[in-house]
Amino acid sequence: MTSPNESLQTLAEIRDLMQRSSKFLSLSGLSGIWAGIVALIGAGVAYLKLNTGYLSYEGAGLLTNSTRRQVFEFLLIDGACVLVVSLFFGVFFTVRKAKNSGQSVWNSASKRLLISLAIPLITGGIFCLGLFNVGIVWLIFPSTLIFYGLALLNASKYTLRDVEYLGICQIVLGLISLFLTGYNLLMWSLGFGVLHIVYGTFMYFKYDKK
Repeated sequence: MTSPNESLQTLAEIRDLMQRSSKFLSLSGLSGIWAGIVALIGAGVAYLKLNTGYLSYEGAGLLTNSTRRQVFEFLLIDGACVLVVSLFFGVFFTVRKAKNSGQSVWNSASKRLLISLAIPLITGGIFCLGLFNVGIVWLIFPSTLIFYGLALLNASKYTLRDVEYLGICQIVLGLISLFLTGYNLLMWSLGFGVLHIVYGTFMYFKYDKK
């Protein structure tokens, strides 16, 4: 006859198996830490290279046609470099964690996670390109935070619940940035830089370092 303890253990194992099959649990905290560091470096380069007054609503009117093009080109290159390097670290540490835990990186859960993440991100990316096209630079910074936060919220149901809280914080920072346009770069740095480092450190000690 099965004891109550054995029954509880069996139920726990079944629940764990179901969770692993429906959610992608191999996200690494180190990915968040390195993404935050890269974002801060990118923001630091932008701060040193640009007149940050151009990035506010009030300063946008000071841009000449030639200056506007230079600012746009720099932001596109800087942002693309941050994105590519962050993705590299994200994939590297996630694959490494999955291999160490004996889990598959590419499965039904990771596919659903990527689709849920990609739809808001691609939408936000196209929206920001549209803002670039019409010269509304100041609105790009809060938009990236808001769309990224929405993407995290949308994807959180297929991974660790902690991702949801990060998404909410990104959205809140993006909304604040809409009204404090003179601090757009600072808000962006807090969202993609500091929050990622804090989140990644928390995730590392909670899930990775066991």
